[in-house]
Amino acid sequence: MQAMQTSRIPDARNLLHTYHTNHAAQHDLDASVQILRGLQYPTGLFAAAAKTVATGYNRAWIRDNIYCSLGLEASQNRSDLVKVYRALLDILLKHEEKIDWAVKNRPTERYQYIHARYDPESMDEIWEEWGNKQNDAVGALLFKIGELESKGIRIIRDRHDLRILQKLVWYLESIEYWHDKDNGIWEEDEEIHASSVGACVAGLKQISKIVDVPEELILKGRKALDRLLPRESAKKETDLALLSLIYPYDIVTREQAEKILAGIHSMLERNRGICRYVGDQYYHKGGEAEWCFGFPWLAIIYRYLKRPDMYALYMRKTLGIMNRKGEIPELYFAGSDEHNENSPLGWAQALFLVAGRLG
Repeated sequence: MQAMQTSRIPDARNLLHTYHTNHAAQHDLDASVQILRGLQYPTGLFAAAAKTVATGYNRAWIRDNIYCSLGLEASQNRSDLVKVYRALLDILLKHEEKIDWAVKNRPTERYQYIHARYDPESMDEIWEEWGNKQNDAVGALLFKIGELESKGIRIIRDRHDLRILQKLVWYLESIEYWHDKDNGIWEEDEEIHASSVGACVAGLKQISKIVDVPEELILKGRKALDRLLPRESAKKETDLALLSLIYPYDIVTREQAEKILAGIHSMLERNRGICRYVGDQYYHKGGEAEWCFGFPWLAIIYRYLKRPDMYALYMRKTLGIMNRKGEIPELYFAGSDEHNENSPLGWAQALFLVAGRLG
């Protein structure tokens, strides 16, 4: 994707270096590495938040593990990075019979889909009613394994790993991901979500270098994505999840990226984070909760778009929402300085490390 051409303040080119020359900020980065590593279990899997929380965030989500892995990659922790993906492959291999069934029989119930979360030690599915139709998690896994392999980071161990990756391609074909109503990143209403379709398109493109992916399977998703954008879904005009299409997937055009960012800034940005979408009821207390990882996510995106002024702005905003322990929580309640109990959130801590990495 080409960088957006926008006006810049006179000293913008110097702002990109401001963060890295700040010793206190470097301390925050070093602390974040340790905070993130503290969420990893011996299996290699990450808890979504602190292992001691009573909210269920001590469990391992496929998607959250992929986002947590971005922090490991940014901090050049290759051994733990590889461990994450091999653990995720082990989960899929453990539940291969379920995937085989879904390849042959298009799932109609949520429990028939590949589950989104697991016990981080036994790798068993968490059996309770949940928004388990999360197609983006499958796309995200294919995307990062394909990308890491292309960088020379060996994730795939043997023919068993290759077999399960091929079956994930067939799985996406079986569920007809391009028009499958899933629960999306936020595990809520079943709709066709642009963020889910885009994740699958990006994943199929990356993994096509390793396993067989029919070109038509990618094209169907691409066409569906272009029809949906810049909306997230029929119900949602904009959504924080759309940022994933810019980073990490890089699956949108410059014009599409501009529209996504404009919608998020105008409708969802708040003082201590980015709302997920208008009318969000999760942790609703006087208004939509303000999600912390929106700030480092925007910093990453503006860095890639060569907007050092905006990059510096969102790095400062990120530092401003850390608690006294240097943790980045999941969210703050609307218009307040009170965050919820899911702190630190691994996903948020990892995005901060990506945004702050040198080079």
